[in-house]
Amino acid sequence: MPAPHLSLPPTDRVLSPLTGWTRAHWEALADRQLEALVPYATPGFAQYRLPGRASWSGVVSDGLEGFARSFLLASFRIAGAGGDVDPRLVERYAQGLTTGTDRGRGTGLDGEAWPELTNCSQQMVEAASIAIGLHETRPWIWDKLDSRVQERIVDWFSGFVGGRTWDNNWRLFQVVSEQFLASVGAPYSQEDIDGGLDRIEDWYVGDGWYTDGDGRNFDYYIGWAMHLYPLLWARMAGPDGDGGRSKVYRERLSQFLTTYPHFFGGDGAPVHQGRSLTYRFAATAPVWMGALADCTPLEPGLTRRLASGTARHFVERGVPDERGLLPLGWYGTFLPTTQAYSGPASPYWASKGFLGLLLPADHPVWTEREAQLPVEKSEQYTALPAPGWLLHGTPHDGIVRLINHGSDHNPLEGPATDDPHYAKLAYSTATAPESAPHAWQRTVDNHVALVAKDGTPSRRRRIHPISCEGRVASSRHDAQLPGFDEEFPIESTTVLHGPWEIRVHRVHAPEGVTVREGGYAVADESSVHAERGPGWALTRTESGVTSAVVALHGWDEESGVAREVEANAYGPHSATPYLRSTGHPGGSGVHVTLAVLTHDVVHPQALRESISCVADPGDGGQVRITFPDGGTVTV
Repeated sequence: MPAPHLSLPPTDRVLSPLTGWTRAHWEALADRQLEALVPYATPGFAQYRLPGRASWSGVVSDGLEGFARSFLLASFRIAGAGGDVDPRLVERYAQGLTTGTDRGRGTGLDGEAWPELTNCSQQMVEAASIAIGLHETRPWIWDKLDSRVQERIVDWFSGFVGGRTWDNNWRLFQVVSEQFLASVGAPYSQEDIDGGLDRIEDWYVGDGWYTDGDGRNFDYYIGWAMHLYPLLWARMAGPDGDGGRSKVYRERLSQFLTTYPHFFGGDGAPVHQGRSLTYRFAATAPVWMGALADCTPLEPGLTRRLASGTARHFVERGVPDERGLLPLGWYGTFLPTTQAYSGPASPYWASKGFLGLLLPADHPVWTEREAQLPVEKSEQYTALPAPGWLLHGTPHDGIVRLINHGSDHNPLEGPATDDPHYAKLAYSTATAPESAPHAWQRTVDNHVALVAKDGTPSRRRRIHPISCEGRVASSRHDAQLPGFDEEFPIESTTVLHGPWEIRVHRVHAPEGVTVREGGYAVADESSVHAERGPGWALTRTESGVTSAVVALHGWDEESGVAREVEANAYGPHSATPYLRSTGHPGGSGVHVTLAVLTHDVVHPQALRESISCVADPGDGGQVRITFPDGGTVTV
């Protein structure tokens, strides 16, 4: 596919047979993004006030965000080229640092000075990017700043010392920023640094995985924050100042990276799960960090193939846009992908995905031939017990699917909520959840629901993992319905077999409710094709991405298709196939569904006839599934 809004160098199919991309492509992409920001700079370049919806922090904070996050990108570009870049790039950011810390330039909408660092303020997030940028470009920017400007920068950063952050990945913003203060001989708190690094130990759950704060908070923040900042801190602290911590961080990142490539589809798309997906390229940050910290288990050619494939995936789908900007969304502007804290410059945390530019041009990651992703080699099944996920990829269509039995983004106790980017049974590289408010209210896709007589569906809020091993994972959630004080447990088990998911639900429900289960929502630029029959339904995009659900046990013959408009990050028209059983008798029951997401042609009735499913109510509700190839699984 061509890049509609970007002029790129010629591809190199000898060095990069899978993507065609080289270091020159990454430099061109970085340069285009940086140049496109200039028209939106304030006169002294201290802020970049981009068009789009403002965040809850306001326009001035958003302007600082534009400076900080783009400075991160600029710093990787400058340092990676040894300073051999357009001198105007260096001058712009040096000027921005000078202006932003000058209180005489005025604050508020009419000024340019940055807001002060106060407890739990958005400025803390952005300060960390500035600290990293200053460290990486020290010979070209910091060392050449007037001493009075250096003092003002130190004074601004000093708002961190003894300050309070939110108790999650934000602890690391304080760690990095105060380490920068230490590196330039300014006052800082070693207690703050040690306290932040000690705190993330409480969130390490093994196998290279952290949770982002207390709770089961698993998403891309694990790679682009929880692994990234400790190792960037170590670059600042140096081998004599890290107290031996960097060895631990390198070992953990190495563990994490052994399975991380399984999250990426053959077309370069990352699995569409979790918050802040508008950061896009940032999903590649941990693989670059592994190479930069010399701790990666991945072949150099695989590191580049993964990262270049992801960048190319977005570029070919119009990112950056015709203005050269990164809009709030996945491909084009799509606000339901974002959060209330997201402002128009938030997507520029994509800058983390350019970390590889710090690797010299003669590093093997740039010079070795590209290697295939796992999904390009063979069928893949990967169990990740720490987050409670199964990953399975199919090479014939390049799709990777994530089965979610463990991440809910809720606190461990107290009130719980649901979010379309965490609550679903499954996610993939070819689909996105129906996340617009009008669709989320119905919550049909990849969800088993009890539906009250007034049409209100139950939600999947707090997820309780049960098991995750091989090709099988299980969890429980407690459904709530209007008019009932009690909760109704639903235990769900997923069995993987080829491109198929067998979903076994042991449902406890009151008399008279409806049980409903939806498959993957598929989306397109035009209306999605749909078919349905007794006990099955399917939806298909023009490109052939097909989602189907087939009743194997416990369902009525009723099926349907839920259509939505402007509800999905993958396109304005979307549709979800679903099964439904009305008039539940009350008590316990077993519902078994075959869910399919594929580029293949699907024949639902043939699948229904070829897969045997026997539920034994007298043996704890055990279900025996026999596949067409003779394989059997009992759950």
